Amino acid sequence: MSGEERTNTVDRVEVEISVVIGRSRMPIHHLLRMGRGAVIELDANENDEVEILANDFPVARGQVIVQGKRIQVEITSLTRRPEVEKAFPRHSAPDAG
Repeated sequence: MSGEERTNTVDRVEVEISVVIGRSRMPIHHLLRMGRGAVIELDANENDEVEILANDFPVARGQVIVQGKRIQVEITSLTRRPEVEKAFPRHSAPDAG
């Protein structure tokens, strides 16, 4: 497979990007009582950095930018690989032999 073919194959891989603005904990019975229009308070402020996930793995942090009707996220830092591995440890491979 040539380098160009590999690049074209990688270009077709889809990655789900998620942005975590904040988190909240509550008892399940509170969640079950919520209806339309309910508000869930998050543990974040408007100027806090957000976490950017690729396929549920943390890859970066960013800042939310609102311009008119558009909401954007500017990447401010990339998550270092050791931090990713600490958050999502690999399953250890069995020893050969």
